[in-house]
Amino acid sequence: MTQGAGQGPEVERTATLRDFRVPAYVHETGPYPHGMPTGEAVRPVEEPVDHPEGYTPTQRDLPVIKRGDTPQAAVDPAPVPAPQPTAGPGPLYVVGDVHGYLEELTAALQEQGLIDTAGQWCAGTARLWFLGDFTDRGPDGIGVIDLVMRLSAEAAAAGGYCKALMGNHELLLLGAKRFGDTPVNSGAGTATFQAAWLLNGGQKTDMDRLQDHHLQWMARLDAMEEVDGHLLVHSDTTAYLDYGDSIEAVNDTVRETITRNDADEVWDLFRKFTKRFSFRDEGGADHVRSLLDTYGGTRIVHGHSPIPYLLGEVGSEDGEDTAGPVVEGPHLYADGLAIAMDGGVTMAGKLLVQQLPLDI
Repeated sequence: MTQGAGQGPEVERTATLRDFRVPAYVHETGPYPHGMPTGEAVRPVEEPVDHPEGYTPTQRDLPVIKRGDTPQAAVDPAPVPAPQPTAGPGPLYVVGDVHGYLEELTAALQEQGLIDTAGQWCAGTARLWFLGDFTDRGPDGIGVIDLVMRLSAEAAAAGGYCKALMGNHELLLLGAKRFGDTPVNSGAGTATFQAAWLLNGGQKTDMDRLQDHHLQWMARLDAMEEVDGHLLVHSDTTAYLDYGDSIEAVNDTVRETITRNDADEVWDLFRKFTKRFSFRDEGGADHVRSLLDTYGGTRIVHGHSPIPYLLGEVGSEDGEDTAGPVVEGPHLYADGLAIAMDGGVTMAGKLLVQQLPLDI
């Protein structure tokens, strides 16, 4: 399989809590050091969870910063004209991490003229890609999945398409549903998908509404795709190289791993998709080039790592709330080879829907 984190220049470390200046609050059984967060994105567990002997709690991937009373962008109720049909493919759009924020998603799609005020596809032959992470942390992950599935059918009927990639939170939700509290080897003891899902923003309402067709849809998602010279992935990691030397091979390997239904294999896949910051740190541009040389494309477009964290512009040492991150659009970095699309919607940031190529 792969090298462990930190064993080679091309394999980045897994993000841990100390990567971020915002203090994390303790898992289910511990108190919150700065007071109980409020807001719809946080759902504390009401009772302690009994773990298997030898269980090592999985660390929270990223803290959720309360949205509080952050004003939401108003959506112009006037219908937006749909793009005119063209002889070739329609315009290309990408969507960053949604994390259950259905209202913010519909507002952003309306603003770009992709759906009308009734939530129906109105963009004709436009092409729309979601970069993964539809659920967890926010209030309506299943509603987000239902919308994406419906838009996929409506866009195809209009001559365009709406497609989606696999994010680490899709793997997490699949694992929590399939394997629950089954112990897995985390590399530092044992863990469980259920505990990791709760720790990383799992919402009971999503689990209650999760149906077989949602699971089947998630399990069939591609891990990567190349469109118009853009290599689309969820995570800013080189771990994709561990699963094949072509886009087709990576997608096949990921699907086969999920199909085999082995808890340890799926956990390893989840763990690798959770790695981040490979393109930000020293040698980041070279890491991007290694992926582009292998899979094609001239730029990588990814979600997963919120732009405020990539820029180091969020949080404070004492944990006090700030005015919140200011994200106006995608972040171009790594010698202009990488485009980050996670505007930080879970931390009062912006849910990004962007037409490509970037006009930069």
